Amino acid sequence: MKKFERTIVTAALPYANGPIHLGHLAGAYLPADIYVRFKRLKCEDIIFICGSDEHGVPITITAEQEKIKPQQVVDRYHIQNKKAFEDFGMSFDNYSRTSLPIHHETAQEYFLKLYNNKILTEKKEKQYFDEKVKMFLPDRYLLGTCPVCKSEEARGDQCESCGSFLNPTELINPRSKITGEAPVLRETSHFYFPLGDYQARLEKYIQLKDEQENWKENVLNYCKSWFNDGLQDRAVTRDLDWGVKVPIETYNEKVLYVWFEAVLGYISSTKEWCQAKGEPELWKKYWQNEDTKYIAFIGKDNVVFHCIVFPAMLMAWNDNDGEKYIMPDNVPANEFLNYEGLKFSKSRGWGIDLQEYLKSFQPDSLRYYLASNLPENRDTDFYWKDFQAKNNNELADILGNYVNRTLTFTQKHFNSEVPAASNLSEIDTNMLNALAGYIERVNYNFERIKIKDALNEIMNLARAANKFFNDSEPWKTVKADKEKCAATLYVSLQIIRTLAILLSPILPFTTKKIFTLLNVADKNLRIWESAGEAKLEAGHKINPPEIIIKKIEESEIQPFLPKDESSKEKGNEISMDEFKRIEIRVAKVLSCEKVNKSKKLLKLKVDIGFEQRQVIAGLAEFYEAKEMIDRRVLIVSNLQKANLMNEISEGMILAVEDENKKLKLVEVPESLPLGAQLR
Repeated sequence: MKKFERTIVTAALPYANGPIHLGHLAGAYLPADIYVRFKRLKCEDIIFICGSDEHGVPITITAEQEKIKPQQVVDRYHIQNKKAFEDFGMSFDNYSRTSLPIHHETAQEYFLKLYNNKILTEKKEKQYFDEKVKMFLPDRYLLGTCPVCKSEEARGDQCESCGSFLNPTELINPRSKITGEAPVLRETSHFYFPLGDYQARLEKYIQLKDEQENWKENVLNYCKSWFNDGLQDRAVTRDLDWGVKVPIETYNEKVLYVWFEAVLGYISSTKEWCQAKGEPELWKKYWQNEDTKYIAFIGKDNVVFHCIVFPAMLMAWNDNDGEKYIMPDNVPANEFLNYEGLKFSKSRGWGIDLQEYLKSFQPDSLRYYLASNLPENRDTDFYWKDFQAKNNNELADILGNYVNRTLTFTQKHFNSEVPAASNLSEIDTNMLNALAGYIERVNYNFERIKIKDALNEIMNLARAANKFFNDSEPWKTVKADKEKCAATLYVSLQIIRTLAILLSPILPFTTKKIFTLLNVADKNLRIWESAGEAKLEAGHKINPPEIIIKKIEESEIQPFLPKDESSKEKGNEISMDEFKRIEIRVAKVLSCEKVNKSKKLLKLKVDIGFEQRQVIAGLAEFYEAKEMIDRRVLIVSNLQKANLMNEISEGMILAVEDENKKLKLVEVPESLPLGAQLR
């Protein structure tokens, strides 16, 4: 594996149209911060870049609803989120914003490079225009009747009632969200980026990076799904007045599409940081130097932009003369964190934002809980009861109790000084020698961005340290053999310093307290390289013990718990309109075979009357493949495509579970035509 001289880490730019919630933290921000802090402990050259994504239609809609300007909306949420991040301990080197001139200049320069090199193509198209306010209407500014379910409140991009994705021109009786008037179709023109032209190169790029960095399986599957569908041209410009202006005279009333310019915010934020340091050209060392490693931390909803779109944009720039940009070396996207069993929902008021959390609880309690529960490979949940238990039973009882017992004993019996250990026993030396193994395993997992595994190893060390303390029985040896007691305390204090180093990336506030209690001000005693060594010398004075982890009482979490089970169940109920979204159709199985390397999955080709599809079903334990051929089944036909064991599934076959936990297919009469819909 190549040895890089420096690293740049980016975390997805949060959208400045609302507060940061706990799901956002678990997706991109906390894992990135932990990784960066770990690398800094190893004294590596690394910078951490982020900022607010401040353009796009949702922001203009919020501004209109509140009767304020878009700039006021983004100012509010930029300030709010930046402060919340700081209070949570996020250690960004720079937290910028895309409404700044430096970003507009960077994005416009990038656009012009692609434009001047004939990479972009111009297309004419019809778009709805509101004659009353004299403006083209973006898709979300249009309302109308859905052509699928007939809901009268469908947007120009999607119908919330049935879930169908729409084009604005598909709406029946469209009306402007601004004036309520019927818009007219007018011709407009836009520039498009030929994403499909880069598909073959993108597939090779991802394969190479996976071989080098061992990309996460979920990220690879998302990319394969996009490649299987075929990459299409993407509009780079749009008719809107809020955003980065297109730097062409004939397009001066249009802006760059957010998908195009927002990812360039990483570059402009780095430029801003370098300018503040008085080294305006330094950014090139991070973005245009092959000795720099680039890691992009995101949530799974951003995979396409950071693994496909942004790399294609970088390829387009690099194909021409001049400085070349580096490509992402790894994109460790996390899945979603849910809240009390359901997805975070701003509209339903389901969830909690970071600012609200910090009014009542300590940041490290959340950092610990999320780090132990990160959705690294699958969706996970935030539960208040679990949060309380983790804080009290692990953070306080295992770590906090060990630190407090050791320091209290040292204060009481050794005058708050590290005792001399002139005669270490076998149990003492074994404990000290075991530190190297723990450190090696923690280091291995942090390097591979396996945060949960790293934390688990650290807490295993804390458990082992508690066992060592208990087995050594210093409350007995202080009376019977004070020299042995001194050795126990000497070893325990060395372990506490090592634990503080290992936990620093995850618990920056708590470990700062621990170093203060240990009276360790020397930075050389806080770096990774010194972990595991007996650096606290005999006679070193420590400070009086304090409780470092406060337990969380039931009364403290009570206001945040769902009021009753019905409120949660209500979140699982669906309306009649939502039920109408589900299309269940009659299908016939044309062919069937077992999925390679799977004991449970069958791959079926089915005919649903108007087309044939591939469906992956977990039926192999209950039906032989040959039994399925020519059988009529019911399938959910309007599900989003899913990738299962590297096979695309375009629907779901319905079955019921009997009293023996066996799945049985729903019987479908031969008389029903293929494609007939259940109503």
